[in-house]
Amino acid sequence: MAERIRTTAEIDVWGTILFIDVASTKVGLDELNTGLAEVTEYVKVIDHEFSTYKPDSQVSQIRRGELKIENASAQMQEVWQLCLRARELTDGSFDPWCVKGGYDPSGYVKGWAADGCIRILKRHGAENIQINAAGDLSLAGGFEDGKPWSIGVRSPENKFQVLKVFEIFEGAIATSGTYEIGAHIKDPHTGLIAIGARSATVIGPDGGLADALATSLVVTGRDGAGIFMKPELADYKVWVIDRNEDTAWTIGELPA
Repeated sequence: MAERIRTTAEIDVWGTILFIDVASTKVGLDELNTGLAEVTEYVKVIDHEFSTYKPDSQVSQIRRGELKIENASAQMQEVWQLCLRARELTDGSFDPWCVKGGYDPSGYVKGWAADGCIRILKRHGAENIQINAAGDLSLAGGFEDGKPWSIGVRSPENKFQVLKVFEIFEGAIATSGTYEIGAHIKDPHTGLIAIGARSATVIGPDGGLADALATSLVVTGRDGAGIFMKPELADYKVWVIDRNEDTAWTIGELPA
């Protein structure tokens, strides 16, 4: 069996640390590092275009009415359309337009961009990939030799307590909730802090949509379970911690 080359990287971007674990039996360390360098440039471009904190970003220009979406970059237009689709699928519980200051796709972009990182690294021969963007993970190829990635979900109240571990070979897992920055997700229908769930984890094939769905479940709680009857969401699995009770509920057969 060919030797497996593994390396890791940390990138300070998007207001967090993007952690990458990558391995391959097909290419050497130099090629993996070339892929990581391309990923670094890619996520910096995403940060520059989509940041709500950088005054010269395209999102900031859109929010100020200085840039129309039809004149924005192809990536911006793609995310705009994907956010429209996510808003429709969640019956408006995920709505990047219903926020202070205007359009804010942050709840979609991290997962979407993490999927983009996967594609870049695969082009450079990577076989086993984990992209961890502060709770939004995109995964490929398992850990190694038929073993899945083991992804733990922490307690919203105690960051040292892992409540559940999911074993995933391929796809995305996104968790939204209170965690370090407290109650920050707002209900688009009321404009008030969301009270549907303390934490919501969604597993599925698309990182951006998993991120949006997790956000929507924090807003709706059990009332939002019905959206997963839609055929477009048949491949998504859910694990949610209730807001006011020490109980959790699921949708779909979870990979645990």
